[in-house]
Amino acid sequence: MGRYEIAFSGKLVSGARLELVQANLAKLFQADAQRIAMLFSGRRVVLKNNLDEAAAEKYRSTLERAGALVEVVSMEPEIEEVELAPPPEPQVQSAPAPSPVQSAASGRLKVAPRDEYMAAFVGVDAPDFGIAPVGADLQDAKPQATAPRFDLSDLSLAPVGSDMGQEKSPPAIPPPDTSHLRLEERK
Repeated sequence: MGRYEIAFSGKLVSGARLELVQANLAKLFQADAQRIAMLFSGRRVVLKNNLDEAAAEKYRSTLERAGALVEVVSMEPEIEEVELAPPPEPQVQSAPAPSPVQSAASGRLKVAPRDEYMAAFVGVDAPDFGIAPVGADLQDAKPQATAPRFDLSDLSLAPVGSDMGQEKSPPAIPPPDTSHLRLEERK
């Protein structure tokens, strides 16, 4: 069972006057002038949704008699049908199948298709990298890094427990003498 929505974009039935249609819709929806003006702003406004086919047709005919041209749109999503390809037929092999990758004499690969899907790769020209033996190091050897050369001949070490030249803090200043001060209460 399909569900529909009624949408209005401000279009009028041919021969209808704008003022008369606005007045008819104001009576029909029992709405004030501001809401009716929003309907005629030119934007698409959904008036009612989730209607069955009979109710949608009733709304459409009533609004057309009032002078408003509305569209009835199905709310059901369109489902695109996709035809699936048939599965490949199993092949009976009497002899062992050739290797799909054969090395040519020029150091290039020649790809032999194993099925119709791989047939697209017949004309591929790719370098033959080969396969390394088990346990081989696949990373190129890096040159040994040389230690940087710094001239440290001007530096020397201080003996253990010696003062390394930290600045000593000055002695604390004694607080001022406030014995001569008194607090008096004023009246």
